[in-house]
Formats: sequence, C-alpha cells, structure tokens
Amino acid sequence: MKKIRVLVVDDSIVFREVLAMGIASDPYIEVVAKAKDPFDARDKILEFNPDVMTCDVEMPKMNGIEFIRRLIPQYPIPVVVVSTISNAVFDAMNAGAVDFVTKPDVQSVTNVEAFIKSLIVKIKIAAVAKIPHINSDVYYSNITESTKKGYSKDLIAIGASTGGTEAIYTLIKGLANNIPGIVIVQHIPPVFSKMFAERLNATTAFEVKEAETGDFIQQGKILIAPGDKHMKIKKVGSQYKVECFKGNKVNGHCPSVDILFESVAEASKNNAVGIILTGMGYDGAKGLLSMKRNGARTIGQDEKSSIVYGMPKAAFEIGSVEKQANLSNIPQILYSFLK
Repeated sequence: MKKIRVLVVDDSIVFREVLAMGIASDPYIEVVAKAKDPFDARDKILEFNPDVMTCDVEMPKMNGIEFIRRLIPQYPIPVVVVSTISNAVFDAMNAGAVDFVTKPDVQSVTNVEAFIKSLIVKIKIAAVAKIPHINSDVYYSNITESTKKGYSKDLIAIGASTGGTEAIYTLIKGLANNIPGIVIVQHIPPVFSKMFAERLNATTAFEVKEAETGDFIQQGKILIAPGDKHMKIKKVGSQYKVECFKGNKVNGHCPSVDILFESVAEASKNNAVGIILTGMGYDGAKGLLSMKRNGARTIGQDEKSSIVYGMPKAAFEIGSVEKQANLSNIPQILYSFLK
C-alpha cells in the first residue's frame, strides 16, 4: 500500500504542526505540505499534487467552505474538514467535502490523541472515496392523489455512513411528507446528530428530530439516532416507538445500522422498507438481510452514486439488497415498494 499524500491546511501554526505530526505517525500517511490559508493551499496543490487535503473552516482571506466550493470543480481532491462544533460542517459537505472531524481541546492529551486517531481513519477512507457530485438532479415521480393513499408499509429504515448526510438530504428533500415514518442511523458524532436533524427539519417537508426513547414513528416524521446511542424500534399495539440506549460499538459504530435493521426485522416483519446508503465498512448488511428474510423490501445505493461503496456493497454481496440503484432513482423505487 503506497503512502497517502496529505496536504494540511490550517491558519494556526501550532495546530497545523500538531495535526501534521499526529497523522504522519501513521506508516501509511505522508504529509507532503502544509498551508496557512486557501491561497497558499492552492499553490501547494499545484506543486505537490496531494491525494487528500485536510482543511480548516475558519481561515483568513477565504473561509474553508468557499475554498472547497471553488476548489473541487478544478482540482477534485478528497477533503476532510477540520472544524469546531457548528453547522458549518454540513455546509462543507454540501460544498463537496467527503467527511469531517471536530477540533479537540488542545489542552487535553487524551482528546488530541482521539482526534488524531479519528482523522487518520477518515483520511484513509477519503483516499478511496469519490468526490461528491454537487447539485446532482434527483428524479421524483409525480405521485397522484390516489396513489398517496393506502401505503402498504408502516415504516422506512435508512442506514448510512461516509457521504451519508448529503445522500440522506438528497433522498428525502423531494419526498412527500405523507409517506410512512422514517428512522435513520447515520454514523455521526454526538451533538452533530441533533444539528443534522435540525437542518433537515428546516430544509425538507418533514418534521425531523433527534430520536429519544418513547418517540413514536409517525407519518411525515423522521427520527435520527443520537450520535452516541444505538436506536431500535419496538411494536406497541398497532404503533411503533423507538428506544435509544448506550452500548458497545457494533461493527465499529454506535449508533449501529445493524442494531436498527435487526429490530425492524423483528418488530415490523414485512411492513417495512430498508435502504442502505453510502459508507465504509459492512454495518447494516446483516440487519438488512434479516429484514429481507422477514418480508421487508430492501434497496441499496449503487457504486456509481456512492461516495464510498462499502456498506451497500457488503449488503449487495450477501444478498440483502432486493433492488440496487443510483441515488437519483431510489425515490421512485421507494414509492413503488410503498404501493
């Protein structure tokens, strides 16, 4: 495995050095250059041709989001955003970044070590990721009033990881809010799960919130698993409610898509649709297979439209996916399954 060539972009010389030294400790990563602002970074990209770039959001001369938005069309480099806790990370994802990590408290050695470890993992994923296609058109079938009534399913369960925040937004932004309730596990840090839910609530037709134990799954409502808790569903009479709980990582993640999908398979049987989207690893593959075996309809994102074709591929290869499709066609397939 050849070393991943990384450009580090940050306006703080101290943090820039800490970050560069930290990730360079990995035998498969080489920091080929460091830059103090977007203009410096542009010159370093031309000179060193890096494989991956880490980029701060708050920088002089031009912020990181605007830099990424201008950069990607000309120099399609996978970008991992390094940011403080704010909604800016979602703007960066929308601009074309592959993933993000939050800046640590540099006074805490433990926090810095955890940050470096997480960043190394994300750099390795970014190195094999595709650059997101910004503003890709999604086809939404025109649903007549007659087909809006009497859906045959009770709920929709979605799982995603790297590239998932934009994929989920793209998927749901044009769906009618009278479809069955949706539950989502997106691999995302705590705090950001709530921000993500609030962002979707403000920009789509659905009522979206970070899930809490006792929340019921309802038409027009989306529940997103908290970033540090597993989420599963239980049937209560003719309704379904969620339970969120602390637990060990499953397939390297908490929340885990498998935990959600397995619970849907058990509680909802053939009254659900499962969708697995872009992401590294194999979380969700076995759970989606359980759903399919219990009669649920299942959809997997295809390789062409996935930022990272890991989770959908693992699911497809073990027979979990009934229908594999480009992200742009998933809404149409979802409607056909709901009817």
